[in-house]
Amino acid sequence: MAYSWFKAFHIIGIVVWFAGLFYLVRLFIYHVEANQEPEPARTILKNQYQIMEKRLYNIITTPGMLVTVAMAIGLLSTEPEVLKEGWLHFKLLFVVLLLGYHHYCGRLMKKLAADECRWSGQQLRALNEAPTVMLVVIVMLAVFKNNLPTDLTAWLIFALIILMAVTIQLYARKRRLDKEKLTAQIGQVPQEQS
Repeated sequence: MAYSWFKAFHIIGIVVWFAGLFYLVRLFIYHVEANQEPEPARTILKNQYQIMEKRLYNIITTPGMLVTVAMAIGLLSTEPEVLKEGWLHFKLLFVVLLLGYHHYCGRLMKKLAADECRWSGQQLRALNEAPTVMLVVIVMLAVFKNNLPTDLTAWLIFALIILMAVTIQLYARKRRLDKEKLTAQIGQVPQEQS
């Protein structure tokens, strides 16, 4: 019975943790892009994003991480023999990478608050995709265990990364074209009124 409770709350922790990680870096993107706004909007937006980032990190994301790790330890205590399995070693490697990502996000949040972050919005969009890749690998390892089709999985991850990179580039192009179109429209307004 303990195993089922640990597993249920482990899954809940994972959902909360990843939801927080996905949204946190999205807020970082908005925070960085607020620098393009005129005053006083720039300061108002940056202050609001800073509050939202801090609350998300401290009230949702970090507790989700702690529940995930605590319940994983609980799961391992009910089935210690699984620690000998190769798939779990790889899964734990990706979890360690994810923990590093989590704490790096905390550092970025502090740099944003101090106005010392040098990441662009596009770079942060790429960073925002890292937990997606880790989530896919972790779930695949948890489901397939030692029967994970590594060739197919490697191609799947490669395709996922390529898709994300292309999507980020296409989105950047769309934003640039939209901005150029808006600038052109604004330039035409005074001429039409004269």
